[in-house]
Amino acid sequence: MAAQTNNEIRYLNPPTVEVKKKKYCRFKKAGIKYVDYKDAEFLKRFLNEQGKILPRRLTGTSLKFQKKVSQAVKRARHLALLPYVTDLLK
Repeated sequence: MAAQTNNEIRYLNPPTVEVKKKKYCRFKKAGIKYVDYKDAEFLKRFLNEQGKILPRRLTGTSLKFQKKVSQAVKRARHLALLPYVTDLLK
């Protein structure tokens, strides 16, 4: 009867709990007020391998600066500093 009262589940290894890092806006932290569209290397950080703009939920950028980054990427694409579509950007 003692086995029936002890109903806890035991694992060989303790279950891992993922600790997510707090996302932050790198523009606010660094005090950047202007996103330069001519700095293509900086703007590549906000693009994935296909050249798409990464969303806020992945980069942690605030809404205000996400709009500025988006506009800067579009201007850089128009001036051919960044490609519209690519296979391997990074």
